[in-house]
Amino acid sequence: MPIITAHSAKGLPAAVADLKAAADSQARVVIFFASSKYDPAEISRQMQAAFPQACVAGCSTAGEIAGGKMMTESVAAMFLDEEIVGQATSAVVENLRAEVSVRDAFSKMERDLRAPVSSLDIEKYAGIVLADGMSGTEEVLMERIGDRSDILFVGGSAGDDLKFKSTHVMVGGKAYTDAAILLLLELKKGFDIIKTQSFRTTGKKLVATKVDEHLRFVAEFDHKPAIEAYAQTLGVPPEAAPALFMKHPLGLMVNGDPFVRSPQRVQGQGIIFYCHIKQGMALEVLKATDIVAHTRQAVEARKATGGPIAGIIDFQCILRTLQLRGEKRCDDYGAIFAEIPTAGLSTYGEAYLGHINQTSTMLVFR
Repeated sequence: MPIITAHSAKGLPAAVADLKAAADSQARVVIFFASSKYDPAEISRQMQAAFPQACVAGCSTAGEIAGGKMMTESVAAMFLDEEIVGQATSAVVENLRAEVSVRDAFSKMERDLRAPVSSLDIEKYAGIVLADGMSGTEEVLMERIGDRSDILFVGGSAGDDLKFKSTHVMVGGKAYTDAAILLLLELKKGFDIIKTQSFRTTGKKLVATKVDEHLRFVAEFDHKPAIEAYAQTLGVPPEAAPALFMKHPLGLMVNGDPFVRSPQRVQGQGIIFYCHIKQGMALEVLKATDIVAHTRQAVEARKATGGPIAGIIDFQCILRTLQLRGEKRCDDYGAIFAEIPTAGLSTYGEAYLGHINQTSTMLVFR
Protein backbone atom coordinates (compact mmCIF):
# COMPACT_ATOMS: atom_id res chain seq x y z
CA MET A 1 0.00 0.00 0.00
CA PRO A 2 1.21 3.55 -0.64
CA ILE A 3 1.83 5.83 2.32
CA ILE A 4 -1.43 7.53 3.30
CA THR A 5 -1.84 10.99 4.78
CA ALA A 6 -4.99 12.72 5.95
CA HIS A 7 -6.12 15.86 7.71
CA SER A 8 -9.20 17.35 9.32
CA ALA A 9 -10.16 20.69 10.83
CA LYS A 10 -13.22 19.34 12.66
CA GLY A 11 -13.47 19.13 16.40
CA LEU A 12 -13.23 15.92 18.41
CA PRO A 13 -14.29 13.19 17.94
CA ALA A 14 -15.15 14.00 14.32
CA ALA A 15 -11.55 14.85 13.37
CA VAL A 16 -10.28 11.47 14.54
CA ALA A 17 -13.16 9.79 12.70
CA ASP A 18 -12.08 11.60 9.51
CA LEU A 19 -8.51 10.35 9.91
CA LYS A 20 -9.64 6.81 10.61
CA ALA A 21 -11.88 6.80 7.52
CA ALA A 22 -8.95 7.84 5.32
CA ALA A 23 -6.39 5.54 6.91
CA ASP A 24 -5.01 2.14 6.08
CA SER A 25 -6.64 -0.15 8.62
CA GLN A 26 -3.37 -2.12 8.78
CA ALA A 27 -1.23 0.88 9.74
CA ARG A 28 1.72 -0.16 11.85
CA VAL A 29 2.77 3.40 12.74
CA VAL A 30 0.59 6.53 12.98
CA ILE A 31 2.26 9.92 13.36
CA PHE A 32 0.02 12.93 13.92
CA PHE A 33 0.41 16.68 14.35
CA ALA A 34 -2.41 18.52 16.10
CA SER A 35 -3.22 22.18 16.63
CA SER A 36 -3.33 23.37 20.22
CA LYS A 37 -7.09 23.86 19.79
CA TYR A 38 -7.38 20.13 20.57
CA ASP A 39 -7.09 18.94 24.14
CA PRO A 40 -3.77 17.03 23.96
CA ALA A 41 -4.69 14.25 26.35
CA GLU A 42 -8.03 13.68 24.64
CA ILE A 43 -6.76 13.63 21.07
CA SER A 44 -3.93 11.32 22.08
CA ARG A 45 -6.39 8.96 23.76
CA GLN A 46 -8.76 9.01 20.81
CA MET A 47 -6.00 8.47 18.25
CA GLN A 48 -4.66 5.44 20.11
CA ALA A 49 -8.17 4.06 20.50
CA ALA A 50 -8.80 4.50 16.77
CA PHE A 51 -5.62 2.58 15.90
CA PRO A 52 -5.21 0.15 18.79
CA GLN A 53 -2.63 -2.09 17.10
CA ALA A 54 -0.39 0.74 15.91
CA CYS A 55 2.45 2.71 17.41
CA VAL A 56 0.74 6.12 17.64
CA ALA A 57 2.72 9.27 18.42
CA GLY A 58 2.42 12.98 17.77
CA CYS A 59 2.75 16.50 19.11
CA SER A 60 1.08 19.88 19.25
CA THR A 61 1.86 22.38 16.51
CA ALA A 62 2.09 25.96 15.32
CA GLY A 63 0.56 24.96 11.96
CA GLU A 64 0.05 21.74 10.02
CA ILE A 65 1.03 20.42 6.59
CA ALA A 66 -0.81 17.73 4.61
CA GLY A 67 -2.55 17.18 1.30
CA GLY A 68 -0.42 19.79 -0.46
CA LYS A 69 -1.62 22.48 1.98
CA MET A 70 -0.30 24.53 4.85
CA MET A 71 -3.05 24.75 7.48
CA THR A 72 -3.90 25.97 10.96
CA GLU A 73 -6.31 24.69 13.61
CA SER A 74 -6.31 21.19 12.16
CA VAL A 75 -4.79 17.77 12.69
CA ALA A 76 -2.62 16.03 10.08
CA ALA A 77 -1.51 12.42 10.15
CA MET A 78 0.62 9.90 8.28
CA PHE A 79 -0.05 6.15 8.23
CA LEU A 80 2.76 3.66 7.60
CA ASP A 81 2.01 0.00 6.95
CA GLU A 82 4.13 -3.16 7.03
CA GLU A 83 5.45 -2.57 3.50
CA ILE A 84 7.23 0.53 4.80
CA VAL A 85 7.90 -0.28 8.47
CA GLY A 86 9.23 -3.45 10.02
CA GLN A 87 10.05 -3.08 13.68
CA ALA A 88 8.84 0.05 15.45
CA THR A 89 9.12 1.26 19.00
CA SER A 90 8.64 4.42 21.02
CA ALA A 91 9.78 5.77 24.37
CA VAL A 92 9.24 8.85 26.51
CA VAL A 93 12.02 10.99 27.97
CA GLU A 94 10.46 12.80 30.93
CA ASN A 95 11.55 15.64 33.24
CA LEU A 96 13.72 17.34 30.66
CA ARG A 97 14.25 20.47 32.73
CA ALA A 98 15.54 18.50 35.72
CA GLU A 99 17.99 16.22 33.93
CA VAL A 100 18.12 15.16 30.32
CA SER A 101 18.74 11.42 30.40
CA VAL A 102 17.82 9.06 27.57
CA ARG A 103 19.13 5.93 29.32
CA ASP A 104 15.73 4.56 30.36
CA ALA A 105 14.19 5.44 26.98
CA PHE A 106 16.90 3.57 25.11
CA SER A 107 16.61 0.60 27.47
CA LYS A 108 12.88 0.46 26.81
CA MET A 109 13.40 0.57 23.03
CA GLU A 110 16.05 -2.15 23.24
CA ARG A 111 13.68 -4.39 25.15
CA ASP A 112 11.01 -3.82 22.51
CA LEU A 113 13.41 -4.53 19.66
CA ARG A 114 15.18 -7.34 21.50
CA ALA A 115 18.51 -5.95 20.37
CA PRO A 116 20.99 -3.28 21.42
CA VAL A 117 20.41 -0.03 19.54
CA SER A 118 24.14 -0.07 18.75
CA SER A 119 23.61 -3.26 16.71
CA LEU A 120 20.96 -1.79 14.40
CA ASP A 121 21.66 -1.04 10.75
CA ILE A 122 21.92 2.75 10.44
CA GLU A 123 20.94 2.49 6.77
CA LYS A 124 17.60 0.91 7.67
CA TYR A 125 16.69 2.37 11.06
CA ALA A 126 15.67 6.01 11.41
CA GLY A 127 14.83 7.92 14.55
CA ILE A 128 12.17 10.58 15.04
CA VAL A 129 12.34 12.98 17.98
CA LEU A 130 9.43 15.16 19.12
CA ALA A 131 10.30 17.49 21.99
CA ASP A 132 8.47 19.91 24.25
CA GLY A 133 9.13 23.18 22.45
CA MET A 134 9.07 25.21 25.66
CA SER A 135 11.61 23.08 27.53
CA GLY A 136 14.74 24.81 26.24
CA THR A 137 16.60 21.49 26.42
CA GLU A 138 16.65 20.29 22.82
CA GLU A 139 20.42 20.76 22.36
CA VAL A 140 21.25 18.58 25.34
CA LEU A 141 18.63 16.02 24.30
CA MET A 142 20.20 15.67 20.84
CA GLU A 143 23.66 15.39 22.38
CA ARG A 144 22.49 12.59 24.68
CA ILE A 145 20.89 10.75 21.75
CA GLY A 146 24.11 11.12 19.76
CA ASP A 147 26.10 9.73 22.68
CA ARG A 148 24.00 6.57 22.61
CA SER A 149 23.59 5.87 18.90
CA ASP A 150 24.81 6.60 15.39
CA ILE A 151 21.26 6.26 14.08
CA LEU A 152 20.11 9.54 12.56
CA PHE A 153 17.29 11.23 14.45
CA VAL A 154 15.25 13.92 12.75
CA GLY A 155 12.29 15.86 14.07
CA GLY A 156 11.15 19.02 15.73
CA SER A 157 9.87 20.80 18.80
CA ALA A 158 6.16 20.91 19.53
CA GLY A 159 4.32 24.24 19.17
CA ASP A 160 1.18 25.82 20.57
CA ASP A 161 0.00 28.15 17.80
CA LEU A 162 2.30 30.98 18.92
CA LYS A 163 0.86 31.17 22.44
CA PHE A 164 4.28 30.16 23.89
CA LYS A 165 2.63 28.80 27.02
CA SER A 166 2.48 25.01 26.88
CA THR A 167 3.46 22.47 24.24
CA HIS A 168 2.77 18.74 24.28
CA VAL A 169 4.13 15.48 22.95
CA MET A 170 1.87 12.44 22.75
CA VAL A 171 2.30 8.69 22.55
CA GLY A 172 0.35 5.59 23.53
CA GLY A 173 -2.82 7.52 24.29
CA LYS A 174 -1.16 9.93 26.75
CA ALA A 175 0.11 13.50 26.54
CA TYR A 176 3.22 14.94 28.17
CA THR A 177 4.91 18.26 28.82
CA ASP A 178 8.55 18.69 29.86
CA ALA A 179 9.19 15.57 27.81
CA ALA A 180 10.26 14.19 24.45
CA ILE A 181 9.08 11.23 22.40
CA LEU A 182 11.63 9.03 20.64
CA LEU A 183 10.59 6.72 17.81
CA LEU A 184 12.81 4.10 16.21
CA LEU A 185 11.56 2.75 12.89
CA GLU A 186 12.94 -0.02 10.72
CA LEU A 187 12.29 1.34 7.22
CA LYS A 188 12.34 -1.62 4.87
CA LYS A 189 12.99 0.38 1.71
CA GLY A 190 15.39 2.82 3.32
CA PHE A 191 15.19 6.55 3.86
CA ASP A 192 16.91 9.87 3.31
CA ILE A 193 17.00 13.13 5.23
CA ILE A 194 16.65 16.56 3.66
CA LYS A 195 17.82 19.63 5.55
CA THR A 196 17.01 22.83 3.74
CA GLN A 197 17.27 26.44 4.85
CA SER A 198 16.84 29.40 2.55
CA PHE A 199 19.86 31.52 3.35
CA ARG A 200 23.19 32.44 1.91
CA THR A 201 26.14 33.86 3.80
CA THR A 202 26.93 37.55 3.66
CA GLY A 203 30.57 36.70 4.33
CA LYS A 204 30.49 38.67 7.59
CA LYS A 205 31.49 36.83 10.74
CA LEU A 206 30.87 37.14 14.47
CA VAL A 207 32.59 35.22 17.27
CA ALA A 208 30.66 34.66 20.50
CA THR A 209 33.02 35.91 23.22
CA LYS A 210 30.66 36.01 26.21
CA VAL A 211 27.68 33.69 26.51
CA ASP A 212 25.29 32.05 28.93
CA GLU A 213 24.71 28.86 26.99
CA HIS A 214 21.97 27.55 29.28
CA LEU A 215 19.88 30.69 28.75
CA ARG A 216 20.69 30.83 25.01
CA PHE A 217 22.04 34.32 25.71
CA VAL A 218 24.97 36.01 23.95
CA ALA A 219 26.27 39.03 25.83
CA GLU A 220 29.16 39.80 23.49
CA PHE A 221 30.31 39.17 19.94
CA ASP A 222 33.92 40.04 19.19
CA HIS A 223 34.24 41.49 22.71
CA LYS A 224 31.55 44.09 21.97
CA PRO A 225 27.95 44.21 23.21
CA ALA A 226 26.18 41.61 21.11
CA ILE A 227 23.49 43.85 19.65
CA GLU A 228 26.08 46.51 18.75
CA ALA A 229 28.36 44.01 16.99
CA TYR A 230 25.44 42.39 15.15
CA ALA A 231 24.09 45.77 14.00
CA GLN A 232 27.51 46.84 12.74
CA THR A 233 27.67 43.85 10.38
CA LEU A 234 24.41 45.03 8.79
CA GLY A 235 25.29 48.72 8.76
CA VAL A 236 22.34 49.78 10.92
CA PRO A 237 22.02 51.35 14.38
CA PRO A 238 21.43 48.87 17.23
CA GLU A 239 17.81 49.97 17.70
CA ALA A 240 17.05 49.00 14.07
CA ALA A 241 18.65 45.55 14.29
CA PRO A 242 15.78 43.51 15.85
CA ALA A 243 13.60 44.15 12.80
CA LEU A 244 16.24 42.30 10.76
CA PHE A 245 16.53 39.21 12.96
CA MET A 246 14.32 37.00 10.79
CA LYS A 247 16.05 37.92 7.51
CA HIS A 248 19.56 37.86 8.96
CA PRO A 249 20.05 35.02 11.45
CA LEU A 250 23.48 33.55 12.15
CA GLY A 251 24.84 30.32 10.79
CA LEU A 252 27.34 27.79 12.10
CA MET A 253 28.97 26.81 8.82
CA VAL A 254 29.83 23.14 8.27
CA ASN A 255 31.44 22.46 4.89
CA GLY A 256 29.70 25.53 3.52
CA ASP A 257 26.29 24.46 4.86
CA PRO A 258 24.69 26.70 7.51
CA PHE A 259 23.19 25.32 10.71
CA VAL A 260 21.01 28.28 11.63
CA ARG A 261 20.89 30.06 14.98
CA SER A 262 18.06 32.59 15.01
CA PRO A 263 18.00 35.68 17.26
CA GLN A 264 14.85 35.94 19.34
CA ARG A 265 15.02 39.24 21.19
CA VAL A 266 17.30 41.85 22.71
CA GLN A 267 17.96 41.67 26.43
CA GLY A 268 19.96 44.62 27.70
CA GLN A 269 22.86 44.88 25.25
CA GLY A 270 22.81 41.14 24.57
CA ILE A 271 20.71 38.85 22.38
CA ILE A 272 18.61 35.83 23.34
CA PHE A 273 18.62 33.18 20.61
CA TYR A 274 16.22 30.33 19.84
CA CYS A 275 19.03 27.82 20.33
CA HIS A 276 22.37 27.56 22.10
CA ILE A 277 25.50 29.34 20.96
CA LYS A 278 28.69 28.13 22.60
CA GLN A 279 31.54 30.25 23.92
CA GLY A 280 34.04 30.91 21.14
CA MET A 281 31.70 29.73 18.38
CA ALA A 282 32.39 31.46 15.04
CA LEU A 283 29.22 32.26 13.13
CA GLU A 284 28.43 33.90 9.81
CA VAL A 285 25.70 36.46 9.25
CA LEU A 286 23.16 35.07 6.78
CA LYS A 287 20.78 36.63 4.28
CA ALA A 288 17.30 35.25 3.53
CA THR A 289 16.51 33.99 0.05
CA ASP A 290 13.47 32.27 -1.53
CA ILE A 291 12.01 29.55 0.72
CA VAL A 292 9.74 28.10 -1.96
CA ALA A 293 12.42 27.95 -4.65
CA HIS A 294 15.02 26.46 -2.31
CA THR A 295 12.67 23.85 -0.88
CA ARG A 296 11.49 22.83 -4.34
CA GLN A 297 15.10 22.57 -5.46
CA ALA A 298 15.98 20.38 -2.46
CA VAL A 299 13.06 17.99 -3.10
CA GLU A 300 13.77 17.82 -6.84
CA ALA A 301 17.47 17.17 -6.17
CA ARG A 302 16.53 14.25 -3.92
CA LYS A 303 14.27 12.84 -6.66
CA ALA A 304 17.07 13.16 -9.20
CA THR A 305 19.62 11.32 -7.06
CA GLY A 306 17.44 8.88 -5.13
CA GLY A 307 14.49 8.07 -7.33
CA PRO A 308 10.79 8.28 -6.46
CA ILE A 309 9.75 9.50 -3.01
CA ALA A 310 7.16 7.39 -1.19
CA GLY A 311 6.41 10.02 1.45
CA ILE A 312 7.80 12.89 3.53
CA ILE A 313 7.46 14.08 7.10
CA ASP A 314 8.26 17.81 7.09
CA PHE A 315 9.40 19.51 10.28
CA GLN A 316 9.29 23.18 9.30
CA CYS A 317 10.35 26.08 11.50
CA ILE A 318 7.59 28.46 12.55
CA LEU A 319 9.82 31.35 11.45
CA ARG A 320 9.78 29.97 7.90
CA THR A 321 6.02 29.62 8.17
CA LEU A 322 5.68 33.22 9.36
CA GLN A 323 7.80 34.39 6.43
CA LEU A 324 5.64 32.44 4.00
CA ARG A 325 2.47 33.84 5.57
CA GLY A 326 3.86 37.35 5.30
CA GLU A 327 4.74 36.80 1.65
CA LYS A 328 1.35 35.13 1.02
CA ARG A 329 3.14 32.08 -0.39
CA CYS A 330 1.79 29.28 1.81
CA ASP A 331 -0.11 27.82 -1.14
CA ASP A 332 3.09 27.83 -3.21
CA TYR A 333 4.96 26.00 -0.47
CA GLY A 334 2.23 23.41 0.01
CA ALA A 335 2.12 22.76 -3.73
CA ILE A 336 5.70 21.46 -3.61
CA PHE A 337 4.32 18.38 -1.85
CA ALA A 338 1.02 18.04 -3.73
CA GLU A 339 2.12 14.85 -5.53
CA ILE A 340 3.98 13.35 -2.56
CA PRO A 341 2.21 11.90 0.51
CA THR A 342 3.37 14.45 3.10
CA ALA A 343 2.49 15.29 6.67
CA GLY A 344 4.20 17.81 8.88
CA LEU A 345 4.04 20.75 11.20
CA SER A 346 5.37 24.19 11.96
CA THR A 347 7.80 23.65 14.84
CA TYR A 348 9.46 25.65 17.60
CA GLY A 349 12.85 24.28 16.46
CA GLU A 350 14.17 21.52 14.25
CA ALA A 351 16.25 18.45 15.04
CA TYR A 352 19.00 17.01 12.89
CA LEU A 353 22.56 16.55 14.14
CA GLY A 354 21.57 18.99 16.86
CA HIS A 355 18.96 21.68 17.43
CA ILE A 356 18.58 24.33 14.70
CA ASN A 357 16.24 27.11 13.56
CA GLN A 358 14.67 28.52 10.38
CA THR A 359 15.12 25.16 8.66
CA SER A 360 13.02 22.33 7.32
CA THR A 361 14.23 18.89 8.32
CA MET A 362 12.47 16.14 6.40
CA LEU A 363 12.37 12.38 6.79
CA VAL A 364 12.05 11.01 3.26
CA PHE A 365 10.67 7.50 2.73
CA ARG A 366 11.88 5.55 -0.28
